[in-house]
Amino acid sequence: MVPTVEWKDGAVRLLNQSRLPGAVEFIDCRDYKAVADAIRTLKVRGAPAIGVTAAMGVALGAQAISATDYPSFAQAVFTICDDLAATRPTAVNLFWALERMRRKLELVRDQPVSTIKQVLTLESQAILEEDITLCKTMGRHGAELIRDGQTVLTHCNAGSLATAGYGTALGVIRAACEQGKKINVIADETRPVLQGSRLTAWELMQDHIPVTLITDNMAGSLMRQGKIHLCVVGADRIAANGDVANKIGTYSVAVLAKAHNIPFYVAAPYSTIDLNTKSGDQIPIEQRNPSEVTSIHGSHPIAPKGVAVYNPAFDVTPAELITGIITERGVFKPGDLASQFQPK
Repeated sequence: MVPTVEWKDGAVRLLNQSRLPGAVEFIDCRDYKAVADAIRTLKVRGAPAIGVTAAMGVALGAQAISATDYPSFAQAVFTICDDLAATRPTAVNLFWALERMRRKLELVRDQPVSTIKQVLTLESQAILEEDITLCKTMGRHGAELIRDGQTVLTHCNAGSLATAGYGTALGVIRAACEQGKKINVIADETRPVLQGSRLTAWELMQDHIPVTLITDNMAGSLMRQGKIHLCVVGADRIAANGDVANKIGTYSVAVLAKAHNIPFYVAAPYSTIDLNTKSGDQIPIEQRNPSEVTSIHGSHPIAPKGVAVYNPAFDVTPAELITGIITERGVFKPGDLASQFQPK
């Protein structure tokens, strides 16, 4: 797979996901404001990828700070962090990565500013490498849940494109395929931004993993016919009680899976687990531009002009609908997360 995000020639290079699948286009962000804009406008998306990109945005912004004393330099870095934090409210990986960069800054406060800039760059790259490693470990744990010959439904895109590489939900599928299992994937289109049809289908085809695209309202019918054996999705934030915020429509898939006695799994790294949020009721849900609903991919109007629109980007799936949460530490019941992922 082409890299989703990387540090290249002093810039943060992003695969422009708003252009897929029609074009494979890269953006070189040369200041942190360009990174913030890329996150806000979905040029990069997926909770782990957003976290990695934000960390690199902090490192990039730090390079341009002219202050040579620590207090002034640190204040400027904190402003960069605040600006990046304001881009998207739901994906907790964003805030986790920014907090990690702040802690690293504090740990090296006695070093020269020139050294601190290098340290921040290395820390952002470490976050990227760790994400890939975590996803591969998570994939191996999750692959044990899939049997040879099964068909897996996934919602939105939780693959290499949504992470630093390999993927969460699609990482589980990749790992199963690497074990020699013959897996078929059902990808629903994921209205309104069509991450399933534009991104998941494209990504799986690049890896020659069999994938069939369906509209969002077909899932229940296929489940009733026995054509779906399990569901695996990603997450943007997991509350302490195991409630999961993910792309809008995830809750509907979980309800359908429960009604048809089909296992419903969530794959996510520890950075997505927010023990400070007690339940899904407290997770902030991002509201996006109505044009995403009233048109297809920013053009081609499909609704009458001026119609009222409700466009939440995410919904919350209650813990009781989730069979298990796949992490780099293993597979857990939603209610067991709080005891397994206590802060170090």
